[in-house]
Amino acid sequence: MRRRRRSGAHRGWFAVMGAVVKPLLYAVTRRDWRGLENIPPAGAVLVVANHVTVVDPLTLAHALYDGARRLPRFLAKAELFRVPLVGAVLRRSGQIPVYRQTRDAMNALREAHAALDAGECVVIYPEGTCTRDPDGWPMLGKTGVARLALAHDVPVVPVATWGAHRILPYGAKWPRLGRRVLVHVLAGEPIDLREYRAAEPTRELERQVTDRIMRRVTELLAAIRGESPPDRFFDPRAAASRTETVVPPAAEVPR
Repeated sequence: MRRRRRSGAHRGWFAVMGAVVKPLLYAVTRRDWRGLENIPPAGAVLVVANHVTVVDPLTLAHALYDGARRLPRFLAKAELFRVPLVGAVLRRSGQIPVYRQTRDAMNALREAHAALDAGECVVIYPEGTCTRDPDGWPMLGKTGVARLALAHDVPVVPVATWGAHRILPYGAKWPRLGRRVLVHVLAGEPIDLREYRAAEPTRELERQVTDRIMRRVTELLAAIRGESPPDRFFDPRAAASRTETVVPPAAEVPR
């Protein structure tokens, strides 16, 4: 009963947020939503997506809420929850704060585990932030997604999104307004992880599972873009250790 009341409260606040955000999205975007039938209409599901711009959660939430008829619960950086009004809406709509690089980081995973146990739709960006790959391809993912995927026998649905960066490129201070931007959301079939769930959960296994999931997301993004992705994931830590520029100028991201 308590879970039902909580879910109902989240849905109400999400509807309020949607009433404000959706008219803005309709004004600045056109939509290409495909594969949403791969997201079950009810029951627990883990949605795994790439991350190119801070606008991504809004456009993906739009597709999940209106297209797949699911109430998404995003793992989002804790800094957003400290913004006046925005933070209150995020909390009350059921979004999950992630305290990156702190001892509280595991709390987000615990809350995500609880949401999956409750049969909800959890959305995670394994990259942990917007990609720093100079061409906008997914980066090396963090293994928290593997821990979630292996701990629950639920569909793990890869999703690629593309186009929202044309509204607000990463690092830009102001949106680019003008013509409506075509935003693509492509959901693939659930990833079969049965062979991994029976194995001992080691760090090596978690890395294998994370890479498998991110490769599938990358394949979907390649299908949207009609391009071949790089052979390896961009690793921002390795790039930083080589004193390379990790954050490319906004203009370098493909348009």
